[in-house]
Amino acid sequence: MNDNFRSGFIAIIGRPNVGKSTFMNHVLGQKIAIMSDKPQTTRNKIQGVFTKENAQFVFIDTPGIHKPKHKLGDFMVQSSINTLNEVDLVMFMVNAKEGFGKGDQFIIDKLQNVKQPIFLVINKIDEVHPDELLPLISFYKEKLNFKEIVPISALNGNNVNHLLEVMESYLPEGPQFYPEDQITDHPERFIISELIREKVLHYTREEVPHSIAVVIEGIQSDEESKLIDVQAAIIVERPSQKGIIIGKQGKMLRQIGTEARKDIENLLGSKIYLELWVKVEKDWRNRMHQLRDFGYNEDEY
Repeated sequence: MNDNFRSGFIAIIGRPNVGKSTFMNHVLGQKIAIMSDKPQTTRNKIQGVFTKENAQFVFIDTPGIHKPKHKLGDFMVQSSINTLNEVDLVMFMVNAKEGFGKGDQFIIDKLQNVKQPIFLVINKIDEVHPDELLPLISFYKEKLNFKEIVPISALNGNNVNHLLEVMESYLPEGPQFYPEDQITDHPERFIISELIREKVLHYTREEVPHSIAVVIEGIQSDEESKLIDVQAAIIVERPSQKGIIIGKQGKMLRQIGTEARKDIENLLGSKIYLELWVKVEKDWRNRMHQLRDFGYNEDEY
């Protein structure tokens, strides 16, 4: 390994739906963080690893910071804020199109006490006129002493390589934490459950998305048929939501399963048999034992 190898942990923080997961998936070249146009899609800190010849970047894609409405929300926000004190670099991502909001001020207030270098990354520049960028940059400069301000488009990759080069110069010299072909530290079960949840978010109406969790009940591999059997439960809070996800004659659940199976096959590189069912667990988002059962474990943060 190169003597001048650099490595470090980078927290990606920002309001919901600014493009944090899109950025990480683009850099890694593979989907490990789910994407949706619905806010608060990311619930756990998702770690993505990008390795190049002289450096390794370990990105932590945090849940979007928002005003919590239940214990799950408290968990998500606390998870994001705790991350800031454990990393080498903080990436504060904002949406160029949406402009400054209360959520951004809330995050900037939290960043005042952070000693690590903070980058302002202005995403979605493909959606605004270039003339709108300079006033936005000047505005944010007044708010906080950012080490660097870099405009990008995570969706089409504009200026992302430049951002990585600048970041590399701020990373400390250090070891390679992960093998170069590893892109996440999350177990496959977690990624599979997230890919299923993404499809539920995509296909269901407003009243369903944030009251769902996905629990992988079992994964079995059949050596003879080279088929991997995945059983998963979609957890909802109300019987009416169960009906929406199953759909008329099971049509919605089949559609969710068909689309999720394609992503899981890409992830595992194998044919998948995916078995889905829906369970009602009333008010699970406010029950600590169920939050832990469904993978939202406060002890890890």
